[in-house]
Amino acid sequence: MCGMSQQPPVRSTSSPPRPDASMSLLTNVMDHSLDDGYAEAAARRAEGGQGLPGKLRAKLGLAAALLLAALVVTLGAVQARISAPTLAKERQQLINRIQNETSAADALQKNVDGLRDSVGTKQRDALRKHGGDKAELVSLLAGATPVRGPGVKVVVDDAKQAKSSGGGPRENTGFSDTGRVRDRDMQRVVNGLWQSGAEAIAINGQRLTALSAIRAAGEAILVDNKPLVPPYTVLAIGNGQRLSTAFQDSADGQYLHVLQQNYGVRASISAEDEVRLPAAPSLIVRTAKPGKGTS
Repeated sequence: MCGMSQQPPVRSTSSPPRPDASMSLLTNVMDHSLDDGYAEAAARRAEGGQGLPGKLRAKLGLAAALLLAALVVTLGAVQARISAPTLAKERQQLINRIQNETSAADALQKNVDGLRDSVGTKQRDALRKHGGDKAELVSLLAGATPVRGPGVKVVVDDAKQAKSSGGGPRENTGFSDTGRVRDRDMQRVVNGLWQSGAEAIAINGQRLTALSAIRAAGEAILVDNKPLVPPYTVLAIGNGQRLSTAFQDSADGQYLHVLQQNYGVRASISAEDEVRLPAAPSLIVRTAKPGKGTS
């Protein structure tokens, strides 16, 4: 044992290992918490003045937009408040003008009605004075006096559900609705009543004479230039039952029946014990004389 030689222990010349050598990955993460690419991007944003986070910029933009909207609304409210008295004053002035003009028109219409009544009275007096023995008959035929007696009542009205464009044969006469009562319809009703023996006729209180005209203006029916609105009530004096039967059997009565069946126009006729007709609002007195050289 003593004969064996002892060798000294071998010593390493390198530095001793670090205590945290086994935690090199964690140490690297702590020393370099941000990747080099991210670090460079952050530096560029800082240099370009875009250092604010995205959410903060969005909030600031929204706040600026709300502030601008509030400013616009406030300015509009202030402007409306300033101009409100002027608008109210102009509106009141317009209302006053309308009321004044309406009152003036009513006064003129009243004056016209008074003059018309005065002229009608003088015309009726002239008929009575110069009509001789037939003055009453002439006054009746001319519509110069109100009358009453037995007769019939014919009511004509538009269809309940009139279409705006019927496309039927009635459309070419100027009315766009085939369910509407037209001036020619009322002309045929009136002519049929005259032919059936009516002695006096009025439509919606408008007395007809030998010179009365039933026309159309647009889609309105005019009687002696006065517009009428449906339903159209025709009163005729005569023998009630006989007049009603004769009218319904006539060609014009059948025409009215066709309007009911084909176009939905509503119509009714009834015999009345007594009907009252006013005098015509205005009369035109004409005298016929034989011409020279006639035999």
